[in-house]
Amino acid sequence: MNALRQLRLIAFLEGMSFLGLLFIAMPVKYLLGQPLAVRIAGSVHGLLFLLFVSSLFRAAAEHEWPVRRSLAAFGASLVPFGTFVLDRALKREQEETRG
Repeated sequence: MNALRQLRLIAFLEGMSFLGLLFIAMPVKYLLGQPLAVRIAGSVHGLLFLLFVSSLFRAAAEHEWPVRRSLAAFGASLVPFGTFVLDRALKREQEETRG
């Protein structure tokens, strides 16, 4: 799997886990008193976040991204829905490198 495709896939999964943590697990914890939801969703999200950072380093190195671009991609992972916005730019770049 090439670096951009891997980054797009992991960014999607990381973004979905972030939304699940924020909009499902957190309300379950605080409204229903079930902290296990955050523990599970948080662990999954943490693993996916580490995979995202790892694949971001790989893509940035292989495509020789400037530091600013890498930091912007990293910043997208910290904002809800940010990885989905990042995906559009990555998809464009992936299509340009193909043909």
